Amino acid sequence: MPYLYVVAAFVLRLIPHPWNVTPMGAMFLFSGSRFASRRDSLVVPLAALLVSDYAVVQFLYGGQYGWFSPFTWLGFLLVGLIGWTLRRKLTVARVAAGSLAGSVVFFLVSNFGVWIHGVLYPVTLAGLVDCYLAALPFFRNSLAGDLFYAAVMFGSYQWLRQRAIRGSQPAAQESPGS
Repeated sequence: MPYLYVVAAFVLRLIPHPWNVTPMGAMFLFSGSRFASRRDSLVVPLAALLVSDYAVVQFLYGGQYGWFSPFTWLGFLLVGLIGWTLRRKLTVARVAAGSLAGSVVFFLVSNFGVWIHGVLYPVTLAGLVDCYLAALPFFRNSLAGDLFYAAVMFGSYQWLRQRAIRGSQPAAQESPGS
């Protein structure tokens, strides 16, 4: 069932949405915490991200936008590793903290990549600060999307698991004369 969440995140990324309000960060956090295989918890969402990157460039930008961002991919992989820390014990507070940490890590890594590329900002300390400051509105949107989609993914997964557990338990037998 966790694989279906990756498919849903892939589809949701392709429909119109505000800038950076996507389920991708939550997908990596969720996959890192819920996939049985640690390798698959990184490889499967990464494959979905790469294919969705291609689809976004081809269909939304008409192939006119060159998209190759190893820093973005690295940022999301690190969010998946944060998901590994949630494997033993899932609580609302831990998922929220993991989502917040993932948003911050992604922000730092992906915008470092923008800065180090040297096209938009000079490769100086002042350029790095300018890059991070200019990216703050996108961070706000990423954080909102990560928290929202993490709540939806983890919450619905837990709800579905509880329903499955209740559905698999034998019904209580009524006593005679009730």
